[in-house]
Amino acid sequence: MTAVERNWKPTPTDGVSSPTSTLQASTEEILKARYLSVTLNAASSNSPPSTPFEPTLHKNSHIQYLLRNLRQGFPARYISQAASQPWLIFWTLQGFCVLGVGLDGQTKKQAVDTLLAMQHPEGGFCGGPGQAAHLLPTYAAVSALAIVGQPGEGGGWDKINREKMYDFFMSLKQPDGSFLVAHHAEVDVRGMYCLLAVATLLNILTPELVAGTSEFIATCQTYEGGFCNASFPGWAQHHSSTSPIDPSIPRPPLGEAHGGYTFCGTASWAFLQPYIKTSYRGSGNVKPEVNLKALLRWTVQMQGSSIELGGFKGRTNKLVDGCYSWWVGGCAGVVEGLIGEGVGKSEDKAHATDVPTEPDGEWDDVDDALFNRRGLQEYVLYAGQHHAGGLIDKPPKPSDSYHTLYCLAGLSAAQHRVQPSSSRRETLSAAWTAHAEAEFDGLRKEAFISALSWVEEEGASLYVGGEKNRLNATHPLFNLTVTHSEGIMAHFYRQTIPSRFTKKST
Repeated sequence: MTAVERNWKPTPTDGVSSPTSTLQASTEEILKARYLSVTLNAASSNSPPSTPFEPTLHKNSHIQYLLRNLRQGFPARYISQAASQPWLIFWTLQGFCVLGVGLDGQTKKQAVDTLLAMQHPEGGFCGGPGQAAHLLPTYAAVSALAIVGQPGEGGGWDKINREKMYDFFMSLKQPDGSFLVAHHAEVDVRGMYCLLAVATLLNILTPELVAGTSEFIATCQTYEGGFCNASFPGWAQHHSSTSPIDPSIPRPPLGEAHGGYTFCGTASWAFLQPYIKTSYRGSGNVKPEVNLKALLRWTVQMQGSSIELGGFKGRTNKLVDGCYSWWVGGCAGVVEGLIGEGVGKSEDKAHATDVPTEPDGEWDDVDDALFNRRGLQEYVLYAGQHHAGGLIDKPPKPSDSYHTLYCLAGLSAAQHRVQPSSSRRETLSAAWTAHAEAEFDGLRKEAFISALSWVEEEGASLYVGGEKNRLNATHPLFNLTVTHSEGIMAHFYRQTIPSRFTKKST
Protein backbone atom coordinates (compact mmCIF):
# COMPACT_ATOMS: atom_id res chain seq x y z
CA MET A 1 0.00 0.00 0.00
CA THR A 2 1.10 3.57 -0.59
CA ALA A 3 0.45 6.37 1.89
CA VAL A 4 -0.63 9.84 0.85
CA GLU A 5 2.18 12.37 1.12
CA ARG A 6 1.48 14.96 3.77
CA ASN A 7 2.74 18.44 4.50
CA TRP A 8 4.67 18.14 7.77
CA LYS A 9 5.29 21.85 8.11
CA PRO A 10 5.26 22.61 11.86
CA THR A 11 3.13 25.29 13.45
CA PRO A 12 4.90 28.67 13.14
CA THR A 13 6.34 30.21 16.30
CA ASP A 14 7.76 33.59 17.21
CA GLY A 15 11.16 32.05 17.87
CA VAL A 16 10.84 32.32 21.65
CA SER A 17 10.66 28.94 23.33
CA SER A 18 7.96 28.48 25.97
CA PRO A 19 6.28 25.50 27.66
CA THR A 20 3.36 25.97 25.27
CA SER A 21 5.46 25.98 22.09
CA THR A 22 7.58 23.06 23.35
CA LEU A 23 4.50 20.96 24.09
CA GLN A 24 2.98 21.86 20.71
CA ALA A 25 6.12 20.77 18.88
CA SER A 26 6.30 17.56 20.90
CA THR A 27 2.66 16.77 20.12
CA GLU A 28 3.20 17.34 16.42
CA GLU A 29 6.13 14.90 16.43
CA ILE A 30 4.02 12.30 18.26
CA LEU A 31 1.18 12.68 15.76
CA LYS A 32 3.59 12.44 12.84
CA ALA A 33 5.10 9.28 14.31
CA ARG A 34 1.64 7.77 14.83
CA TYR A 35 0.65 8.49 11.23
CA LEU A 36 3.87 7.02 9.86
CA SER A 37 3.57 3.97 12.10
CA VAL A 38 0.05 3.22 10.91
CA THR A 39 0.87 3.72 7.24
CA LEU A 40 4.17 1.82 7.35
CA ASN A 41 2.50 -1.14 9.04
CA ALA A 42 -0.09 -1.12 6.26
CA ALA A 43 2.64 -0.88 3.63
CA SER A 44 4.24 -4.06 4.96
CA SER A 45 1.01 -6.01 4.51
CA ASN A 46 0.21 -8.26 1.57
CA SER A 47 -1.74 -5.60 -0.32
CA PRO A 48 -0.45 -4.59 -3.75
CA PRO A 49 2.14 -1.79 -3.40
CA SER A 50 0.19 0.54 -5.67
CA THR A 51 -2.99 0.34 -3.57
CA PRO A 52 -3.74 3.73 -1.93
CA PHE A 53 -3.75 3.48 1.85
CA GLU A 54 -7.01 4.17 3.66
CA PRO A 55 -7.22 4.09 7.48
CA THR A 56 -9.55 1.64 9.22
CA LEU A 57 -11.94 2.22 12.09
CA HIS A 58 -11.43 -0.84 14.28
CA LYS A 59 -15.08 -1.19 15.17
CA ASN A 60 -14.89 -4.60 16.77
CA SER A 61 -12.13 -3.51 19.16
CA HIS A 62 -14.18 -0.52 20.26
CA ILE A 63 -17.32 -2.61 20.66
CA GLN A 64 -15.40 -5.07 22.82
CA TYR A 65 -14.06 -2.17 24.90
CA LEU A 66 -17.60 -0.91 25.53
CA LEU A 67 -18.82 -4.43 26.28
CA ARG A 68 -16.09 -4.95 28.88
CA ASN A 69 -17.14 -1.79 30.69
CA LEU A 70 -20.80 -2.73 30.48
CA ARG A 71 -20.52 -6.39 31.50
CA GLN A 72 -17.49 -6.46 33.77
CA GLY A 73 -17.81 -2.99 35.24
CA PHE A 74 -15.50 -0.02 34.89
CA PRO A 75 -11.87 -0.26 36.04
CA ALA A 76 -10.95 0.92 39.53
CA ARG A 77 -9.63 4.24 38.24
CA TYR A 78 -13.21 5.24 37.42
CA ILE A 79 -13.92 5.60 41.15
CA SER A 80 -13.33 9.32 40.58
CA GLN A 81 -16.49 9.25 38.42
CA ALA A 82 -18.73 8.07 41.26
CA ALA A 83 -20.77 11.27 40.94
CA SER A 84 -21.07 10.83 37.17
CA GLN A 85 -22.66 7.40 36.92
CA PRO A 86 -25.40 8.44 34.44
CA TRP A 87 -22.66 9.81 32.21
CA LEU A 88 -20.79 6.50 32.21
CA ILE A 89 -24.01 4.78 31.20
CA PHE A 90 -24.83 7.33 28.49
CA TRP A 91 -21.32 7.32 27.01
CA THR A 92 -21.46 3.54 26.77
CA LEU A 93 -25.00 3.23 25.38
CA GLN A 94 -24.62 6.03 22.85
CA GLY A 95 -21.26 4.60 21.81
CA PHE A 96 -23.07 1.38 20.88
CA CYS A 97 -25.70 3.38 18.98
CA VAL A 98 -23.17 5.30 16.91
CA LEU A 99 -21.39 2.03 16.11
CA GLY A 100 -24.71 0.49 15.05
CA VAL A 101 -24.89 -2.11 17.82
CA GLY A 102 -28.35 -3.14 19.04
CA LEU A 103 -29.06 -3.74 22.74
CA ASP A 104 -30.90 -6.79 24.07
CA GLY A 105 -33.98 -6.48 26.26
CA GLN A 106 -32.24 -7.53 29.48
CA THR A 107 -29.50 -4.93 29.05
CA LYS A 108 -32.12 -2.25 28.42
CA LYS A 109 -34.12 -3.26 31.51
CA GLN A 110 -31.04 -3.21 33.74
CA ALA A 111 -30.06 0.21 32.41
CA VAL A 112 -33.57 1.60 32.95
CA ASP A 113 -33.70 0.30 36.54
CA THR A 114 -30.24 1.66 37.31
CA LEU A 115 -31.03 5.09 35.90
CA LEU A 116 -34.39 5.40 37.67
CA ALA A 117 -32.65 4.59 40.96
CA MET A 118 -30.78 7.88 40.50
CA GLN A 119 -33.91 10.02 40.12
CA HIS A 120 -34.10 12.47 43.02
CA PRO A 121 -37.36 12.49 45.00
CA GLU A 122 -37.55 16.28 44.58
CA GLY A 123 -36.92 16.23 40.84
CA GLY A 124 -34.02 15.76 38.46
CA PHE A 125 -31.38 13.04 38.51
CA CYS A 126 -28.32 12.55 40.67
CA GLY A 127 -24.79 11.51 39.84
CA GLY A 128 -25.38 8.37 41.91
CA PRO A 129 -28.02 6.96 44.26
CA GLY A 130 -28.60 9.19 47.29
CA GLN A 131 -26.64 12.12 45.89
CA ALA A 132 -27.89 15.64 45.18
CA ALA A 133 -29.77 16.38 41.97
CA HIS A 134 -27.66 18.09 39.31
CA LEU A 135 -28.36 19.34 35.79
CA LEU A 136 -25.50 17.47 34.13
CA PRO A 137 -26.41 13.92 35.24
CA THR A 138 -30.05 14.84 34.60
CA TYR A 139 -29.23 15.29 30.91
CA ALA A 140 -27.14 12.11 30.84
CA ALA A 141 -29.88 10.05 32.52
CA VAL A 142 -32.69 11.32 30.30
CA SER A 143 -30.56 10.84 27.18
CA ALA A 144 -29.70 7.30 28.23
CA LEU A 145 -33.39 6.62 28.89
CA ALA A 146 -34.14 7.90 25.39
CA ILE A 147 -31.93 5.07 24.13
CA VAL A 148 -33.05 2.16 26.33
CA GLY A 149 -36.50 3.27 27.50
CA GLN A 150 -39.97 3.10 26.04
CA PRO A 151 -43.55 3.93 27.02
CA GLY A 152 -45.55 1.70 29.33
CA GLU A 153 -44.85 -0.45 32.35
CA GLY A 154 -41.16 -1.09 32.88
CA GLY A 155 -40.19 1.15 29.97
CA GLY A 156 -38.90 3.94 32.17
CA TRP A 157 -40.24 6.94 30.31
CA ASP A 158 -43.45 7.18 32.31
CA LYS A 159 -41.46 6.98 35.54
CA ILE A 160 -39.71 10.27 34.82
CA ASN A 161 -41.36 12.78 37.14
CA ARG A 162 -41.70 15.71 34.77
CA GLU A 163 -43.63 17.90 37.23
CA LYS A 164 -40.91 17.66 39.86
CA MET A 165 -38.27 17.96 37.14
CA TYR A 166 -39.79 21.29 36.15
CA ASP A 167 -39.94 22.46 39.77
CA PHE A 168 -36.28 21.48 40.20
CA PHE A 169 -35.36 23.49 37.11
CA MET A 170 -37.25 26.54 38.36
CA SER A 171 -35.59 26.29 41.79
CA LEU A 172 -32.21 26.74 40.08
CA LYS A 173 -33.20 29.78 38.05
CA GLN A 174 -31.47 33.09 38.77
CA PRO A 175 -32.85 36.63 38.31
CA ASP A 176 -30.70 37.20 35.20
CA GLY A 177 -32.13 34.16 33.38
CA SER A 178 -29.21 31.84 34.12
CA PHE A 179 -29.36 28.60 36.12
CA LEU A 180 -27.27 27.05 38.85
CA VAL A 181 -26.11 23.54 37.96
CA ALA A 182 -27.32 22.37 41.39
CA HIS A 183 -28.50 23.90 44.63
CA HIS A 184 -25.71 25.94 46.26
CA ALA A 185 -23.57 25.49 43.15
CA GLU A 186 -22.35 27.69 40.30
CA VAL A 187 -23.83 29.02 37.06
CA ASP A 188 -22.39 27.26 34.00
CA VAL A 189 -23.49 27.26 30.37
CA ARG A 190 -23.01 23.48 30.26
CA GLY A 191 -25.75 23.08 32.84
CA MET A 192 -28.00 25.40 30.86
CA TYR A 193 -27.52 23.27 27.76
CA CYS A 194 -28.41 20.17 29.76
CA LEU A 195 -31.56 21.85 31.10
CA LEU A 196 -32.70 23.07 27.68
CA ALA A 197 -32.04 19.71 26.00
CA VAL A 198 -34.04 17.86 28.68
CA ALA A 199 -36.86 20.44 28.65
CA THR A 200 -37.09 20.04 24.87
CA LEU A 201 -37.03 16.24 24.96
CA LEU A 202 -39.61 15.98 27.77
CA ASN A 203 -41.98 18.73 26.59
CA ILE A 204 -41.58 20.96 29.65
CA LEU A 205 -40.25 24.06 27.87
CA THR A 206 -42.27 27.14 28.93
CA PRO A 207 -41.83 30.92 28.63
CA GLU A 208 -41.58 31.08 32.42
CA LEU A 209 -38.68 28.63 32.42
CA VAL A 210 -36.52 30.38 29.83
CA ALA A 211 -37.43 34.05 30.33
CA GLY A 212 -34.14 35.93 30.32
CA THR A 213 -32.10 32.88 29.36
CA SER A 214 -31.44 33.95 25.78
CA GLU A 215 -30.10 37.29 27.02
CA PHE A 216 -27.75 35.47 29.39
CA ILE A 217 -26.51 33.04 26.74
CA ALA A 218 -25.71 35.97 24.44
CA THR A 219 -23.55 37.56 27.15
CA CYS A 220 -21.36 34.44 27.28
CA GLN A 221 -20.00 35.00 23.77
CA THR A 222 -16.42 36.27 23.97
CA TYR A 223 -14.55 38.68 21.74
CA GLU A 224 -13.10 35.68 19.88
CA GLY A 225 -16.55 34.47 18.85
CA GLY A 226 -16.81 31.31 20.94
CA PHE A 227 -18.56 30.97 24.29
CA CYS A 228 -17.19 30.85 27.83
CA ASN A 229 -18.74 29.25 30.92
CA ALA A 230 -20.69 32.27 32.22
CA SER A 231 -20.80 36.06 32.30
CA PHE A 232 -20.44 38.56 35.12
CA PRO A 233 -23.37 37.99 37.51
CA GLY A 234 -26.16 40.49 37.10
CA TRP A 235 -26.72 40.81 40.82
CA ALA A 236 -23.16 42.06 41.28
CA GLN A 237 -23.97 45.14 39.21
CA HIS A 238 -26.50 46.47 41.71
CA HIS A 239 -26.12 47.87 45.20
CA SER A 240 -29.53 46.64 46.28
CA SER A 241 -30.87 43.10 46.02
CA THR A 242 -34.28 44.59 45.17
CA SER A 243 -33.03 46.52 42.13
CA PRO A 244 -34.29 45.10 38.84
CA ILE A 245 -31.81 43.65 36.39
CA ASP A 246 -31.13 46.08 33.56
CA PRO A 247 -30.39 43.97 30.46
CA SER A 248 -28.84 46.98 28.71
CA ILE A 249 -25.89 47.00 31.13
CA PRO A 250 -22.90 45.25 29.53
CA ARG A 251 -22.18 41.83 31.03
CA PRO A 252 -18.55 40.85 30.42
CA PRO A 253 -17.83 37.15 29.87
CA LEU A 254 -16.02 35.38 32.71
CA GLY A 255 -13.40 33.47 30.74
CA GLU A 256 -12.01 32.56 27.35
CA ALA A 257 -13.84 30.80 24.55
CA HIS A 258 -13.72 27.02 25.02
CA GLY A 259 -14.88 24.11 22.87
CA GLY A 260 -17.22 22.49 25.38
CA TYR A 261 -18.75 25.79 26.42
CA THR A 262 -19.08 26.85 22.79
CA PHE A 263 -21.00 23.73 21.83
CA CYS A 264 -23.28 24.14 24.84
CA GLY A 265 -23.80 27.86 24.22
CA THR A 266 -24.48 27.33 20.52
CA ALA A 267 -26.86 24.41 21.01
CA SER A 268 -28.61 26.34 23.80
CA TRP A 269 -29.08 29.22 21.38
CA ALA A 270 -30.67 26.77 18.92
CA PHE A 271 -32.97 25.35 21.63
CA LEU A 272 -34.07 28.89 22.53
CA GLN A 273 -35.10 29.85 18.99
CA PRO A 274 -38.66 28.47 19.38
CA TYR A 275 -39.13 30.67 22.46
CA ILE A 276 -37.62 33.71 20.73
CA LYS A 277 -39.86 33.16 17.69
CA THR A 278 -43.15 32.51 19.52
CA SER A 279 -43.09 33.82 23.07
CA TYR A 280 -40.31 36.35 23.58
CA ARG A 281 -41.29 39.31 25.77
CA GLY A 282 -37.99 40.99 26.53
CA SER A 283 -37.16 44.56 27.45
CA GLY A 284 -38.48 46.82 24.71
CA ASN A 285 -39.21 43.64 22.73
CA VAL A 286 -35.67 43.87 21.29
CA LYS A 287 -34.52 40.30 20.80
CA PRO A 288 -31.03 39.27 21.92
CA GLU A 289 -28.46 38.37 19.30
CA VAL A 290 -25.23 36.43 18.95
CA ASN A 291 -22.62 37.08 16.30
CA LEU A 292 -22.82 33.93 14.21
CA LYS A 293 -20.12 35.03 11.81
CA ALA A 294 -17.64 35.46 14.68
CA LEU A 295 -18.81 32.13 16.12
CA LEU A 296 -18.24 30.43 12.79
CA ARG A 297 -14.77 31.92 12.42
CA TRP A 298 -13.71 30.77 15.90
CA THR A 299 -15.12 27.29 15.37
CA VAL A 300 -13.36 26.55 12.09
CA GLN A 301 -10.11 28.13 13.29
CA MET A 302 -9.93 25.55 16.06
CA GLN A 303 -9.22 22.84 13.49
CA GLY A 304 -5.61 21.78 13.40
CA SER A 305 -3.31 21.82 10.39
CA SER A 306 -2.01 18.90 8.37
CA ILE A 307 0.74 18.13 10.87
CA GLU A 308 -1.94 18.01 13.58
CA LEU A 309 -3.82 15.52 11.37
CA GLY A 310 -6.91 17.76 11.19
CA GLY A 311 -8.01 17.36 14.79
CA PHE A 312 -9.72 20.09 16.77
CA LYS A 313 -8.44 21.99 19.77
CA GLY A 314 -10.63 23.43 22.50
CA ARG A 315 -8.98 26.82 22.96
CA THR A 316 -6.71 29.17 21.08
CA ASN A 317 -3.06 28.06 21.18
CA LYS A 318 -3.91 24.76 22.86
CA LEU A 319 -3.34 21.17 21.77
CA VAL A 320 -5.67 19.11 19.62
CA ASP A 321 -7.78 16.61 21.57
CA GLY A 322 -10.07 13.86 20.31
CA CYS A 323 -13.09 14.95 22.37
CA TYR A 324 -13.22 18.26 20.51
CA SER A 325 -14.01 16.27 17.39
CA TRP A 326 -17.55 16.52 18.76
CA TRP A 327 -17.52 19.64 20.92
CA VAL A 328 -16.11 21.80 18.11
CA GLY A 329 -16.45 19.67 14.98
CA GLY A 330 -20.04 18.83 15.88
CA CYS A 331 -20.67 22.45 16.82
CA ALA A 332 -19.77 23.53 13.29
CA GLY A 333 -22.85 21.67 12.05
CA VAL A 334 -25.05 23.50 14.56
CA VAL A 335 -23.63 26.85 13.48
CA GLU A 336 -24.22 25.95 9.85
CA GLY A 337 -27.82 25.05 10.66
CA LEU A 338 -28.39 28.35 12.46
CA ILE A 339 -26.90 30.35 9.60
CA GLY A 340 -28.97 28.41 7.09
CA GLU A 341 -32.13 29.30 9.01
CA GLY A 342 -31.18 32.98 9.05
CA VAL A 343 -30.76 33.16 12.83
CA GLY A 344 -28.73 36.05 14.21
CA LYS A 345 -27.65 39.41 12.84
CA SER A 346 -28.27 40.28 9.23
CA GLU A 347 -24.58 40.23 8.39
CA ASP A 348 -24.36 36.67 9.70
CA LYS A 349 -26.95 35.26 7.34
CA ALA A 350 -24.61 34.66 4.43
CA HIS A 351 -21.91 32.06 4.68
CA ALA A 352 -18.60 33.60 5.67
CA THR A 353 -16.25 33.86 2.71
CA ASP A 354 -13.11 34.35 4.76
CA VAL A 355 -13.06 30.97 6.49
CA PRO A 356 -9.46 29.70 6.28
CA THR A 357 -8.86 26.72 4.02
CA GLU A 358 -6.16 24.09 4.22
CA PRO A 359 -3.60 24.69 1.46
CA ASP A 360 -2.20 21.18 1.56
CA GLY A 361 -2.99 19.11 -1.51
CA GLU A 362 -3.95 15.95 0.34
CA TRP A 363 -7.14 17.58 1.60
CA ASP A 364 -8.31 19.18 -1.65
CA ASP A 365 -11.87 18.17 -2.50
CA VAL A 366 -15.17 19.66 -3.62
CA ASP A 367 -16.91 19.38 -0.26
CA ASP A 368 -18.49 22.72 0.72
CA ALA A 369 -18.76 21.99 4.44
CA LEU A 370 -17.64 24.67 6.87
CA PHE A 371 -14.77 22.58 8.22
CA ASN A 372 -12.42 19.98 6.77
CA ARG A 373 -14.42 16.79 7.15
CA ARG A 374 -11.68 14.60 5.72
CA GLY A 375 -9.11 16.09 8.08
CA LEU A 376 -11.23 15.47 11.19
CA GLN A 377 -11.88 11.87 10.18
CA GLU A 378 -8.18 11.31 9.65
CA TYR A 379 -7.37 12.57 13.14
CA VAL A 380 -9.79 10.13 14.76
CA LEU A 381 -8.72 7.23 12.55
CA TYR A 382 -4.97 7.78 12.81
CA ALA A 383 -4.51 9.33 16.25
CA GLY A 384 -7.72 8.63 18.16
CA GLN A 385 -7.80 4.84 18.34
CA HIS A 386 -6.22 2.78 21.11
CA HIS A 387 -4.71 -0.57 20.08
CA ALA A 388 -6.62 -2.34 22.90
CA GLY A 389 -9.96 -0.77 22.01
CA GLY A 390 -11.64 2.50 22.87
CA LEU A 391 -10.66 5.97 21.72
CA ILE A 392 -8.40 8.58 23.20
CA ASP A 393 -7.47 12.23 23.56
CA LYS A 394 -4.19 11.84 21.65
CA PRO A 395 -1.28 9.37 21.65
CA PRO A 396 0.04 7.96 23.94
CA LYS A 397 -2.86 8.48 26.36
CA PRO A 398 -5.12 5.58 27.42
CA SER A 399 -8.66 5.10 26.19
CA ASP A 400 -11.64 6.10 28.32
CA SER A 401 -15.40 6.05 27.88
CA TYR A 402 -15.66 9.85 27.55
CA HIS A 403 -13.23 10.10 24.64
CA THR A 404 -14.61 6.92 23.11
CA LEU A 405 -18.04 8.47 22.63
CA TYR A 406 -16.97 11.97 21.65
CA CYS A 407 -14.35 10.77 19.16
CA LEU A 408 -16.98 8.51 17.58
CA ALA A 409 -19.60 11.28 17.63
CA GLY A 410 -17.15 13.69 16.00
CA LEU A 411 -16.27 11.10 13.38
CA SER A 412 -19.99 10.67 12.71
CA ALA A 413 -20.45 14.44 12.41
CA ALA A 414 -17.67 14.52 9.83
CA GLN A 415 -19.17 11.62 7.86
CA HIS A 416 -22.74 12.92 7.71
CA ARG A 417 -24.24 16.35 7.14
CA VAL A 418 -27.34 16.65 9.32
CA GLN A 419 -29.08 19.98 8.78
CA PRO A 420 -32.53 21.57 9.25
CA SER A 421 -34.81 20.66 6.34
CA SER A 422 -37.61 22.98 5.24
CA SER A 423 -39.51 20.09 3.68
CA ARG A 424 -39.26 18.03 6.86
CA ARG A 425 -40.43 21.06 8.84
CA GLU A 426 -43.48 21.36 6.60
CA THR A 427 -44.24 17.65 7.00
CA LEU A 428 -43.99 17.80 10.79
CA SER A 429 -46.08 20.96 10.93
CA ALA A 430 -48.85 19.43 8.81
CA ALA A 431 -48.92 16.34 11.05
CA TRP A 432 -49.01 18.30 14.34
CA THR A 433 -51.95 17.43 16.60
CA ALA A 434 -52.99 20.18 18.99
CA HIS A 435 -54.19 19.16 22.45
CA ALA A 436 -56.84 21.33 24.07
CA GLU A 437 -55.33 21.05 27.55
CA ALA A 438 -51.78 21.85 26.44
CA GLU A 439 -50.47 25.26 27.50
CA PHE A 440 -48.16 27.25 25.27
CA ASP A 441 -49.09 25.11 22.30
CA GLY A 442 -47.37 27.47 19.86
CA LEU A 443 -44.07 27.26 21.73
CA ARG A 444 -44.23 23.51 22.16
CA LYS A 445 -45.15 22.94 18.54
CA GLU A 446 -42.22 25.06 17.42
CA ALA A 447 -39.85 23.32 19.86
CA PHE A 448 -40.96 19.92 18.57
CA ILE A 449 -40.71 20.82 14.89
CA SER A 450 -37.47 22.77 15.25
CA ALA A 451 -35.74 19.88 17.04
CA LEU A 452 -36.94 17.16 14.68
CA SER A 453 -36.53 18.94 11.36
CA TRP A 454 -32.79 18.10 11.35
CA VAL A 455 -32.22 15.38 8.76
CA GLU A 456 -29.26 13.90 6.94
CA GLU A 457 -28.52 15.55 3.61
CA GLU A 458 -28.77 13.03 0.82
CA GLY A 459 -25.62 12.44 -1.17
CA ALA A 460 -23.40 14.38 1.24
CA SER A 461 -21.85 11.46 3.11
CA LEU A 462 -18.07 11.23 3.19
CA TYR A 463 -16.39 8.08 4.52
CA VAL A 464 -12.62 8.28 4.81
CA GLY A 465 -11.44 4.70 4.61
CA GLY A 466 -14.56 3.61 2.76
CA GLU A 467 -18.03 2.39 3.63
CA LYS A 468 -16.65 -0.05 6.21
CA ASN A 469 -15.88 2.91 8.48
CA ARG A 470 -19.44 4.24 8.37
CA LEU A 471 -21.05 5.21 11.67
CA ASN A 472 -24.67 6.05 12.37
CA ALA A 473 -25.55 9.72 12.14
CA THR A 474 -26.15 11.54 15.42
CA HIS A 475 -28.46 14.49 16.04
CA PRO A 476 -26.33 17.68 16.20
CA LEU A 477 -28.27 19.11 19.16
CA PHE A 478 -28.86 16.06 21.37
CA ASN A 479 -26.05 13.66 20.38
CA LEU A 480 -28.68 10.94 20.07
CA THR A 481 -29.67 9.17 16.89
CA VAL A 482 -32.57 10.82 15.12
CA THR A 483 -34.61 7.67 15.78
CA HIS A 484 -34.16 7.93 19.54
CA SER A 485 -34.79 11.68 19.50
CA GLU A 486 -38.03 11.16 17.59
CA GLY A 487 -39.14 8.27 19.80
CA ILE A 488 -38.97 10.02 23.15
CA MET A 489 -40.29 13.34 21.83
CA ALA A 490 -43.23 11.69 20.06
CA HIS A 491 -44.19 10.13 23.38
CA PHE A 492 -44.01 13.23 25.54
CA TYR A 493 -45.51 15.58 22.96
CA ARG A 494 -48.19 12.97 22.10
CA GLN A 495 -47.51 13.19 18.41
CA THR A 496 -47.27 10.72 15.57
CA ILE A 497 -44.02 11.13 13.66
CA PRO A 498 -44.55 11.04 9.89
CA SER A 499 -42.48 8.43 8.10
CA ARG A 500 -39.33 9.69 6.46
CA PHE A 501 -37.02 8.30 3.83
CA THR A 502 -33.37 8.62 4.66
CA LYS A 503 -30.47 6.75 3.17
CA LYS A 504 -29.27 4.16 5.68
CA SER A 505 -31.64 5.43 8.35
CA THR A 506 -30.34 5.46 11.90
